[in-house]
Amino acid sequence: MKSRQDNLTIGTFAKAAGVNLETIRFYQRKGLLCEPDRPPGGIRRYGHGDVARVKFVKSAQRLGFSLEEVSHLLKLEDGTHCSEAAELAALRLADVRARLSDLRRMEAALSALVDQCCSCHGDISCPLIASLHAC
Repeated sequence: MKSRQDNLTIGTFAKAAGVNLETIRFYQRKGLLCEPDRPPGGIRRYGHGDVARVKFVKSAQRLGFSLEEVSHLLKLEDGTHCSEAAELAALRLADVRARLSDLRRMEAALSALVDQCCSCHGDISCPLIASLHAC
């Protein structure tokens, strides 16, 4: 007989995984999560392995991996494909570094515009608005 932990309804499963029901269904449609068989006259049941899988997907997404990349990582999760996983992570890291560089440039531009706005008085037009019109 299954333990209580391996006998979760979809609602209990979603709550344990920290997601909503539609996320579970979406992951099933995307092939990230199997949909268990429905016993005759019964309801589908999920286990702690399913909860762990959803938490894995959410953790990977927080690191910036796309669902397609997460799917690939799930295929590598037996631990014997570390070099392939590292390649995916290196690509993601390069993307994060590029975004950080873009964010630093945006920060510098906005900081300069805010400083210009704070130094203007009287009937002078807003430097921030003027610079946005100029683009």
